[in-house]
Amino acid sequence: MSQQGYVAAPPYSQAQPGMGGYQGGFGAAPAQPLYGHYGGPPQSFNAPPPGMVKSPVSAAAGMPPPPVSSPYNSNVQQNGAHPQRYPPSPAASAPYSQPPHSVYNNMASSATQQLTNQMTSMNLGSYASGPMQSPPPPTSSVAQQPFQTPPPGMGQQPMHPSPQSTRMLSPPQSPSASMSMGGPLMGGPPMAGQSMGGPPMVGQSMGGPPMAGQSMGSPPMAGQSMGSPPMAGQSMGGPQMAGMGTAFPGSPPPGPGGFLQPGSGLTGPQQAGQFGGHMSGPQPGFPGAFPGAPGGLAGPPQKKLDPDSIPGITQVIVEDRAKFGGQIFSTNIRGQVPPLITTDFTVQDQGNASPRFIRCTTYSLPCTADLAKQCQVPLASIIKPFASLPKNEAPLYVVNHGDTGPVRCNRCKAYMCPYMQFIDGGRRYQCGFCNCVNEVPVFYFQHLDHMCRRVDFYERPELSLGSYEFVATLDYCKNNKPPNPPAFIFMIDVSYNNIKSGLVKLICDELKTLLEKLPREEGAESSAIKVGFVTYNKVLHFYNVKSSLAQPQMMVVSDTAEMFVPLLDGFLVNYQDSRAVIYNLLDQIPDMFADTNESETVFAPVIQAGVEAFKAAECSGKLFIFHSSMPTAEAPGKLKNRDDKKLVNTDKEKILFQPQKGVYEQLSKDCVTQGCCVDLFLFPSQYLDLATMADVCSHTGGSVYKYNNFQVETDGEHFLRDLRKDVQKNIGFDGIMRVRTSTGFRATDFFGAVHMNNTTDIEMAAVDCDKAVTVEFKHDDTLSEDTGALLQCALLYTTISGQRRLRIHNLSLNCSSQLSELYKSCETDSLINFFAKSAYRAVLNQPIKNLREILVNQTAHMLACYRKNCASPSAASQLILPDSMKVFPVYMNSLMKTAPLVGSTELPTDDRTHQRLSVMAMGVEDTQLLLYPRLLPLHNMDVSSEGVPAPVRCSEERLTDSGTFLLENGNSMFLWLGQASPPDLIQNLFNVPSLAHLQGNTSSLPELDNPLSKKVRSIISDLLDKRPNSMKLQIVRQRDKPEMMFRQFLVEDKGLHGGASYMDFLCYVHREIRQLLT
Repeated sequence: MSQQGYVAAPPYSQAQPGMGGYQGGFGAAPAQPLYGHYGGPPQSFNAPPPGMVKSPVSAAAGMPPPPVSSPYNSNVQQNGAHPQRYPPSPAASAPYSQPPHSVYNNMASSATQQLTNQMTSMNLGSYASGPMQSPPPPTSSVAQQPFQTPPPGMGQQPMHPSPQSTRMLSPPQSPSASMSMGGPLMGGPPMAGQSMGGPPMVGQSMGGPPMAGQSMGSPPMAGQSMGSPPMAGQSMGGPQMAGMGTAFPGSPPPGPGGFLQPGSGLTGPQQAGQFGGHMSGPQPGFPGAFPGAPGGLAGPPQKKLDPDSIPGITQVIVEDRAKFGGQIFSTNIRGQVPPLITTDFTVQDQGNASPRFIRCTTYSLPCTADLAKQCQVPLASIIKPFASLPKNEAPLYVVNHGDTGPVRCNRCKAYMCPYMQFIDGGRRYQCGFCNCVNEVPVFYFQHLDHMCRRVDFYERPELSLGSYEFVATLDYCKNNKPPNPPAFIFMIDVSYNNIKSGLVKLICDELKTLLEKLPREEGAESSAIKVGFVTYNKVLHFYNVKSSLAQPQMMVVSDTAEMFVPLLDGFLVNYQDSRAVIYNLLDQIPDMFADTNESETVFAPVIQAGVEAFKAAECSGKLFIFHSSMPTAEAPGKLKNRDDKKLVNTDKEKILFQPQKGVYEQLSKDCVTQGCCVDLFLFPSQYLDLATMADVCSHTGGSVYKYNNFQVETDGEHFLRDLRKDVQKNIGFDGIMRVRTSTGFRATDFFGAVHMNNTTDIEMAAVDCDKAVTVEFKHDDTLSEDTGALLQCALLYTTISGQRRLRIHNLSLNCSSQLSELYKSCETDSLINFFAKSAYRAVLNQPIKNLREILVNQTAHMLACYRKNCASPSAASQLILPDSMKVFPVYMNSLMKTAPLVGSTELPTDDRTHQRLSVMAMGVEDTQLLLYPRLLPLHNMDVSSEGVPAPVRCSEERLTDSGTFLLENGNSMFLWLGQASPPDLIQNLFNVPSLAHLQGNTSSLPELDNPLSKKVRSIISDLLDKRPNSMKLQIVRQRDKPEMMFRQFLVEDKGLHGGASYMDFLCYVHREIRQLLT
């Protein structure tokens, strides 16, 4: 097994031969490490192969690993946090920007054609796992050589065989991914660079010095061995590039990555290469800007490749369900890879936290920072501390140690957990995190059995379970006094638009019933949460709803610059006590403002009022704000329209995503300090600067709901479903979370709807069952394979009844010096969650085209590293993917086509911002569904069966003229009707004789008494219950105008606003991988 890394490969982040020298994020040495550089591996969904699971040290479930005696070493920061993962890049670069649509359409260029040929002969057998197998016979018609290291003329470094299981091609039984792409290389006409007669590849004849490993004050990029040799194929007299198929002999080479560099003039003189030597200018006729290019890679269709032969997400999901569906997943084995997030399984906690609470990008960390750097797989955990548990799983046990509080390590302050090793007859214990030996408190003493385990092991949740809660003592409370129960304040914008649209009346009517269902503790008769009401336009109206009053009283505060709460007693009340007065108020509000002409509103003072109210009542809580327009009234936080479409696709585009500083920044801090969470329900008819208005929500654990051009008739139910879920969900307040790790690695970066005052404490004004925090880890020392790696997430919060508690989640991971173990334990869904969040955060300070380029590059790096270090030697024309990551390119391509990462002026800025903020707080399940929607065929399902039909791939090719399909991604839901839908199906669903009779703007299904109607409505209703957000059903007919909206969710096809199809992307990534390996 050769672990020396990519010595022969080009340093990844530099200009590569044939890629025209990335002038952007990847050419000149960056000031800081790029998006690469994560220290860790991704994580897979399959049950670990037998060789991987390390048996627990003792036979007993949940037994901690033996103590390790390395000195505690917390100050070594070899690979510490970097302030900014994406360096600001020179403005010169345009490797991935988008040319106008027209460039694409008539480009029957040789490169396109050849890409199609390459795809056609992609030899995609299926995936074999297990030890190196003899290669299968080729499955494509193109003559292929057996898999041997290609001749030197192809510039391919000899591969080192490895004993690991590899993803070679084999007949379609077993699940491991390897494709042979680009068959023509072997048997067809020679590709560019392969026939030695062709011109050198772009940037290949570089007379300049070898590129040294980029020592510009930042550590070298993964695998970049400082002072690396000249890049392979850099024509320091060396062989030419392996036929990456960028240009045929005779045709001039294209720009970066073999694609036209738009914007640089379609023809041009020879440009000076970045490192001396000449670089050909882009030539006419080459397709452009790969990721995110509109309609990229058009050209005459060639022989069609069967899409079923390349890895598909639906197939992976179905296989995992068949393997693990309905089974029990016991958490007693360290580093065990859980079933996929899309599989229904039952968790039995036996010493590690359930994957519902914590999922990782890999369950086997590399032992050293160098290995982590070499593979570039991010090391991260996605933690959802309040995740909902299914009814068949026990809620968390609450441990109460009375006034003494929880037992903790004296040195690192980790809480008592299954990883503490009791010694000395039970009188002392060694901490699993820092190895410090602590005395056991007298009250906590217990004898050990013959296996050195405490006799009360199974009676104490904190010794035998991965997740549990402690009751916190007064030391953990503000000002050392117990907190009050939290409060909810409903703040309604009563400006002209909201009154006229009927929204205010809708909210008031709903609150009458909704307040009966406020969240309450298990077994409690009523909720302890108090409620208050505010209405506002240019001024604020507070209401006294004290139970002793006959009528509610209104108090107006018109001085919005100095916000205060005009009453203390009677503003926040217990709903049950004041029900009659509150009913009265909710009846009166719509009438009180019925004749208003006031259209201007304030916004920041509204949040300020909420914070002041919580301060006065000495409690934490949540504000529900219902707002419809940009706050233009004279007051703090007044906003101006700054939506400038001219910034799209420029280096200044990031300004559109950045909140305006000042008032809102301070408000966020005030809210977090007080434990005030802000949920925003927006009903805009035009731009309202969501980036600034939602900034407070995004730091306080809040949510933003948005209903464009709201109409009560069509959107009312959709909004009310969101409101009901939001009010009733499981939630904790005034939270502060810390993630502790065992020695050798530490948490360095945090992504979520949270506030970070320092580098370790994650502050959350509130945390609910849908919010997740993604935490990235870096090495600061070597990890040991024997002891593994431990992490403990401790969340201190206030319950809805006002009790201060500590929620603890523990997880143990394997460590390995073999990269193959790391790749085997990767989990694609967690990886893509991490990439989405890090890219969406970087949007704030990097040009989008650089981010897209970084994403593609890192995808290629991770897969190239696998190919080089873990796979058996095989032909360069084969794309070999780790089994755990075989569908990673689908997700990555889909991520690059999401609104925040596509520079299109057609996409409203607020919608792009909204998606960016939503994703920052999502867990693994939500990002998985968002990036790969479910597409369910309804026309041929068995209406008598219990289950839901199996989803099909998200591609137009799966739709049929006579079919009916339901598509949902957690935010949107479509019912698509083929134009040849049978009349009886239409009759059964809509009670109209044919498709032509269907009204254009239907958004719900009528309740009809027939099996098909019941089944479809039941599927829709189950999906709406299951997802965190409500989805408005949109019914679209094939070839109707609204169908365009539906098509943008078919993520395997070309993007509506630019972006490649999955097939094109796979080809492109494969070329990048081969370039890295030569």
